[in-house]
Amino acid sequence: MLETNFPGEIKSASTAAHKAQAASGGPVAIAIVTVSDSRTPDTDVNAHYLRAEIAAAGHIVSDYRLIRDEPEQVTAVLDDLTASAARVLLFNGGTGIAPRDTTFDVLDSKLEKKMPGFGELFRMLSWAEVGAAAMLSRATAGVYHNTLIFSTPGSPNAVKLAWEKLIAPELQHMAWEMIRKS
Repeated sequence: MLETNFPGEIKSASTAAHKAQAASGGPVAIAIVTVSDSRTPDTDVNAHYLRAEIAAAGHIVSDYRLIRDEPEQVTAVLDDLTASAARVLLFNGGTGIAPRDTTFDVLDSKLEKKMPGFGELFRMLSWAEVGAAAMLSRATAGVYHNTLIFSTPGSPNAVKLAWEKLIAPELQHMAWEMIRKS
């Protein structure tokens, strides 16, 4: 049975049941990865924002990395963090189409299960803020080594949009899906 809670949201009974089960899973360990050639830990507004939001949601920031948009660095941090306690990796930056933007290319080649709906929904929601420029974003998500990976543009508005509208509302559910047996 489907019920509409507000325009644009349809919840099924099975989704509601999954979310209820997922809620008992406790806090989720999340790593933040900022990909930037210019930010420092002090000026990384995205990391500051995400730390506060993750804590407010009752989850844990298990790691933080600030790397340059170099394929070797993206690969190294991806492999390192998927071997850590983090169950979710939040990459921000490096998703554009400029020659320097390589984060998407690395992550896209590594994802074992892609979640195309994340990028599609992100661009749809971005349309309201930036218009046709939303098509320049290569935001993506998927699974690598049983870890959820999200990659968003590095603008603070993009990080906030992705967290508030897409990631946070389904985070517990997605993390639970990664460990459930049936």
